[in-house]
Amino acid sequence: MKELIIAFGLFLFIEGVLYAIFPSKMKNMIRKLEIVKDNQLRTGGLIFAILGFIIIYYMMN
Repeated sequence: MKELIIAFGLFLFIEGVLYAIFPSKMKNMIRKLEIVKDNQLRTGGLIFAILGFIIIYYMMN
């Protein structure tokens, strides 16, 4: 459980740093997401979720 909280904190830290250093580029990136189709976002999210699961699985064993 401790590792999960650390991972979430690291996620928030990285996101915060990106928005703090590159605010205009982050806004542009968010605007570009409107162009992407829902199926493409869904597929990308699923791929990242599976990759994350695989990484966690191998790190725990």
